[in-house]
Amino acid sequence: MKIKNYINGELLDPIEGNQIDNIEPATGKVFGTIPDSQSTDVQKAVDTAQAAFPSWSSLDHNKRAQYMFAIADGIRARFEDFVAAESQDNGKPISLARAVDIPRAISNFEHFGHAITQFSSESHSMPGVAINYTLRQPIGIVGCISPWNLPLYLFSWKIAPALAAGNCVIAKPSEVTPLTGYLLSKVCKDVGLPPGVLNILHGTGPSVGDAIVSHPKIKAISFTGGTTTGKIIAAKAAPMFKKLSLELGGKNPNIIFADCDYDEMLKTTVRSSFANQGQICLCGSRIIVEDKIYEKFVADFTDKVSKMKVGDPNDANTKLGALVSKPHMEKVLSYIEVAKEEGGKIETGGHQVNLEGRCSDGYFVRPTVITGLSPNAQCNQEEIFGPVVTITPFSTVEEVLSIANGVVYGLSCTIWTNNIKKAHNLASQIEAGVVWINCWLLRDLRTPFGGMKASGVGREGGLEVLRFFTEAKNVCVKL
Repeated sequence: MKIKNYINGELLDPIEGNQIDNIEPATGKVFGTIPDSQSTDVQKAVDTAQAAFPSWSSLDHNKRAQYMFAIADGIRARFEDFVAAESQDNGKPISLARAVDIPRAISNFEHFGHAITQFSSESHSMPGVAINYTLRQPIGIVGCISPWNLPLYLFSWKIAPALAAGNCVIAKPSEVTPLTGYLLSKVCKDVGLPPGVLNILHGTGPSVGDAIVSHPKIKAISFTGGTTTGKIIAAKAAPMFKKLSLELGGKNPNIIFADCDYDEMLKTTVRSSFANQGQICLCGSRIIVEDKIYEKFVADFTDKVSKMKVGDPNDANTKLGALVSKPHMEKVLSYIEVAKEEGGKIETGGHQVNLEGRCSDGYFVRPTVITGLSPNAQCNQEEIFGPVVTITPFSTVEEVLSIANGVVYGLSCTIWTNNIKKAHNLASQIEAGVVWINCWLLRDLRTPFGGMKASGVGREGGLEVLRFFTEAKNVCVKL
């Protein structure tokens, strides 16, 4: 498959004509090419977005909402095509793409289509003197850069609110997983989204990504990805006074008290550890267990994890598919070796899986459980972003709070306890943007989402993201 850019409502080859191979993680084989776009392509997209902005930004919000609903319906009409593409491109089980990724992308467009019709401004009365009201106006041209782990899910999470708020968008999916972004281009073309309103450019971060961040006409950047890349983007964008929303890495604690609902906790913890091969920024990669149940948990958890099927993403029984690329697989395996050097014990997993048949050259790793590491060990401090978790015991609330907050990240946390007072007290002290109590990844799209510390700046979701993609203007009228 030859993927093309989507600029001014048309599917186009990159101006300079260069292409990048697209590799299927489950097979290790090239199955298509994508544009190696450059700054010239970004400039072309910006020019067309500038031309489209006046009419799009002034369009009635109900009409913009109708476009969001039409895009959602377009994805729904090609549902199985999107499912197959997401699984092939990313390596995740096709069952996961069908149950989570594509339905969530549809929900993103529908949610923000509805949300923009309810987005209200404020007024402040100065009795007998004046009335103030706030206008929320679109920024102009914005850049949306999304990662490879949840390709369409997170791509649409950015694009939908930006468009609904009246902005024109220059969007870049990950060059590792471009396929559903390309299919989205075709849907937008089919539904008649006005030319120039959304432009989707493919290519690498140093080429097209950097050009988007650096372009003076692009007034805001919404980025999801690694913390190191986030630092680079912030350094380039801040001196240009661009608005920034950065959703970065995580090293999330999963805190388990002895008084939890044990069976529910165990089932959910297996999922929160290894969903999408552990390649979700919200996965609970640090499991911290009260010492009263530590040994029982390690035995029960290890038993369940050891039985998880690693296999062809097309197999309905597969629980873990392929990691997204060979370099990423090698990075994950290198962390497992570091854990051994640090004195960690591999309870299960810890190695590459070599499958037979079409997946014999794929990038598969057994889900790995490690015990015996100190909270300050490298594998407890750095984001691995793969099917690797550590388990650490604790004895007091003060101790678990110190361990949970003892990393540079602050994205999410899960707390398992039936003592609701303890749960609320601990949640208020956890340094994380999202805290789940007795659940994981239970998401209401109306709520703010984002991290603290090195996990990013700004919030997405609900009204927060509509505020991000608009400028507030106070108007004061003297009475």
